[in-house]
Amino acid sequence: MKPECRDGLRYVLRRLCCWLLAGLLPVIAGAAGYPEKPIRLIVAAAPGGSADAMARTIQPYLANLLGQSIVIDNRAGASGIIGIDLVAKAPPDGYTLLVNTSTHTTLPGLKAKLPFDLVKDFTPVSLVVSQANLLVVHPSVPAQSVRELVALARARSSSINFASGGVGTSPHLAGELLNLVAGVKMAHVPYKGAGPALVDLLGAHVQIMFVGPLAIAQHIKAGRLRVLAVSNSRRSSVFPEVPTMAEAGFRGVESGTWYGIAAPSKTPKATVDRLYAAIKQGVSTPELRSRFELQGVEIVASSPAEFAPYILEQIAKLTKLVRAAGLRPE
Repeated sequence: MKPECRDGLRYVLRRLCCWLLAGLLPVIAGAAGYPEKPIRLIVAAAPGGSADAMARTIQPYLANLLGQSIVIDNRAGASGIIGIDLVAKAPPDGYTLLVNTSTHTTLPGLKAKLPFDLVKDFTPVSLVVSQANLLVVHPSVPAQSVRELVALARARSSSINFASGGVGTSPHLAGELLNLVAGVKMAHVPYKGAGPALVDLLGAHVQIMFVGPLAIAQHIKAGRLRVLAVSNSRRSSVFPEVPTMAEAGFRGVESGTWYGIAAPSKTPKATVDRLYAAIKQGVSTPELRSRFELQGVEIVASSPAEFAPYILEQIAKLTKLVRAAGLRPE
């Protein structure tokens, strides 16, 4: 090779190295100093629901551990698609995060086309907590058990409605499962989030709802709602006297919801690790652990490596459940 060619090759390689370093240095520096400004936590649902309650419960602990404010931003609508898409298209710098839930993993089975890919467009940080749904009714409903509720639905099917935070949510699928197993046809009334659904349930505009204890434990204890069953394989530690759906005679009607944190795809690993460390430390504090346990919520705090395959499993599982419930992609 001629000397002038070798010199030219060295020049090109040096420039290439400079370009690569120039691209990497901001990422490395940003991760090392993260966070340097407030973090926006997107809740793809209206205020008042379980996802919102989880976010607001962990908010002060994460803010304290990270040394920055955590701003909760509720972006409800289109079964959560609006809020999820906002995070999918946000810069991958760790300053826009998503409270992702099991409800989001039903979307591929419900929607023929989505503006994002739940796997490719996100970086899982941690599955924070999970909870089993409770079957609750307004006190005006003359049913003290699931069997009595089913008998009432058979006799007055046109006047018995069940609410949910939207089509494809865990409470929606639980209601459809009860319809299927019990052979009844209670009408589904979807809302833009569990919060508005709960408001109408408390106002007796709808009669029934499957919902997690995070959002309703205080209403049950105050007598504003009556709990009939737990949609889990074991009883609730908060309401141990309440039977499971199987014990109530309706095996197979099991549903729950999990809540995690995700970042946009390509978020630096150091940033993701910093977030996960704060989450794990936060939920390990005695005060926060006690708050969750008193509400019947199970702390998980899985690692990013554990959370990623779980999301894939949930998408496959819930897509099958959506089809079994007779729901067709829109």
